[in-house]
Amino acid sequence: MKIKESKRVKILMLAATAAALTVMFPTGESLESEVPVGSIWIQDDLIADFSFPIYKDKQLYRRQLEEAKEDVLPIFLKTSTPAETARDSLARYNATLRETIDGNLASEDTLFQPPTFLSAASYKTFRAARVRERQGAEDGATLSTLYEHAREALNAVYETGVLNMSYDKIGRDSISIRQGKIDIIAPEKAYLDRDAARAKIDRVVSRLAENEATRRALVEYVAHFVQPNVLYQPGLTREEIALRQSKVSRNVGIVNENERIVAKHDRVTSDIKRKIDSYKNVKGEMSGAQNRWLQLLGKFLHTLALLSILLIYLYYFRPRLWNDNLKLSLFALLFLWMGSLTYIANQIDSSASIHLLVFIPAASMMLTIVFDSRVGFYTTMILALMCAAIRGNDYSFAVMNVVAGSLAVYTVRDIQNRSQIFHSFGFILLGYAVAIVAFGLERYSPMGDIFIDVGFAAINALLSPALAYGLLVFLERIFGITTDLTLLELSNFDRPLLRELSRKAPGTFSHSVTIGTLAESAAEAIGANPMLARVGAYYHDIGKMFSPDNFVENQLDAGNPHDERKPEESAALIRRHVEKGIETAKQYKLPQEIIDFIPMHHGDMVITYFYEKAKELYGEENVDVADYRYPGPKPNSKETGILMVADACESAVRSLDDPDAEKIENLIANLIRARFESGQLDETPLTFADLRRIRKTFVGILLGQRHRRVRYPNQDKMESRDEASDGVKEDPKDDKSS
Repeated sequence: MKIKESKRVKILMLAATAAALTVMFPTGESLESEVPVGSIWIQDDLIADFSFPIYKDKQLYRRQLEEAKEDVLPIFLKTSTPAETARDSLARYNATLRETIDGNLASEDTLFQPPTFLSAASYKTFRAARVRERQGAEDGATLSTLYEHAREALNAVYETGVLNMSYDKIGRDSISIRQGKIDIIAPEKAYLDRDAARAKIDRVVSRLAENEATRRALVEYVAHFVQPNVLYQPGLTREEIALRQSKVSRNVGIVNENERIVAKHDRVTSDIKRKIDSYKNVKGEMSGAQNRWLQLLGKFLHTLALLSILLIYLYYFRPRLWNDNLKLSLFALLFLWMGSLTYIANQIDSSASIHLLVFIPAASMMLTIVFDSRVGFYTTMILALMCAAIRGNDYSFAVMNVVAGSLAVYTVRDIQNRSQIFHSFGFILLGYAVAIVAFGLERYSPMGDIFIDVGFAAINALLSPALAYGLLVFLERIFGITTDLTLLELSNFDRPLLRELSRKAPGTFSHSVTIGTLAESAAEAIGANPMLARVGAYYHDIGKMFSPDNFVENQLDAGNPHDERKPEESAALIRRHVEKGIETAKQYKLPQEIIDFIPMHHGDMVITYFYEKAKELYGEENVDVADYRYPGPKPNSKETGILMVADACESAVRSLDDPDAEKIENLIANLIRARFESGQLDETPLTFADLRRIRKTFVGILLGQRHRRVRYPNQDKMESRDEASDGVKEDPKDDKSS
């Protein structure tokens, strides 16, 4: 509870939220205001007090940088070293292969053990060629012949050149071959990648060797020695890209010192806006460290001022929210969420209206459902202003979200079920559309741009109700909040707990429903929560269903079991319905706001009937009043205070034998006075004016329920048992069937 109500926590939360939002403001700019194209410059002539460049549009500049990058071809260096190395390796290995085969033939080893890169079939081909060479055969290729074919194929490959990248990885039709300081542009296919090199070897040896086995062996043999000699240079390529991009101008012009940027009452064109934005950026860049810190302080104070307006409202008009730091943290999270969305929208450099996807209407609906429409509307105003500030003091953005968010608030102001949230779609879209069209016409925006903006607004209008609907459940669980939607669901008489109460204790159920009507009407009269008061009344006596016969409203004509019990036993049984009620409510996972009604509707009052009976039996000095007192706590809200009074008044009026207006009014007034004077209402925010309105409401309703009726003719006879038996003819079949 200390943390929940701590002022230090409030201050830390405010400072942390304000600091986080401050970081989201645009940086490096002078933040006079956001100037949209098409608006009218209403300030004095803007004169440049220093010369500055006019920056290009960010998208145009980025596109030109990308084009400069695309103009640079991959740079390769051609070297002779790999070719010389490959020829030398081929010659040396040919001698090694000859020695290996000769050794194998000398040992008459019939098992072929080929070198690691040669398959058994290829080795067998080379071995057969060596055998023919040793035998001096004139038909078929010898090992020396195969070597000459291999060298010719290898030379053919290096005459073209071999790339160290595949064509797919290069991804360009041409490449750049650097020779000294000169780059020679060549088609990509002018050189061979590994696959193309192998294909060329195959073509060369196919021309030289007729035997298929010999051709396959030569291709495998030669391909092993091919090493790339046209090598890609990523460092040189990056340097060339950087050089080309450095030549892309960031500016499209210059504004000289004392030159007029825009005149008063001129319409802001795209060129003028570019000059204004460039002036603001340069002005921000020129400011020193001290000025930047001062600007940061200004942003923080800006944020603090907006948040303080909301906190002042909560302090004076919603003290229960102000005193609950957990609920205040919900406001902080919503501000950070909306601020983050706005910040992300600012970072996305796109011509599309991404800023219209800041879901302020979703926050508006959630706050209205969780708290009330005034809190929802007030917070919507501050949220819209805060996000507009993060946008660079974008006035049109603020107005759009104020209109759309306000309509969202009023569409869920009197919400009856969760599906009603989705009715907000049309109103949110209407609010955005009206504001977008209004500002678009003011700025002479093309109709196509207006329709695109409305399209983004439609996405917002569609997603905002869905977000509100989906997040409500989590908000209720995490922040311990009971919304009117939850109360509406709990007020359904088909709820398992209420069905069980009506079945086991029908008198208590009827009593609870009657009290619900009294409490709801009184809450409306004094500005409390009528739904909470009614639902609290429905569940306040659920503990009675475990021993319904102990309570007079359920006894009918069965007699009172307390007549045979000691007063202390009866008092314990009566008190027990409070404990059982709390236990049952927790078992059925009722919200804490509803559970509070169970002990608080009795407070710590004395069970007077049994206390007086005990004093008569044992003597006052032998009776401890604590044994006859409810455990409490006392009511601490308007709604629980109303229920305490309603419970007493309804029960007392029902006990009157011959009620009339004066008796009922006096009884209600005395019961309210008794609870006030005994201190039971001390912890509630009820005022004397509230108590007068409550009394007036109760009198009107209970008089209506206990009004007299005109008796029917012969009603005395109808009430007689004999008359009832004489007036109904019994069917002889009934006797037989029974």
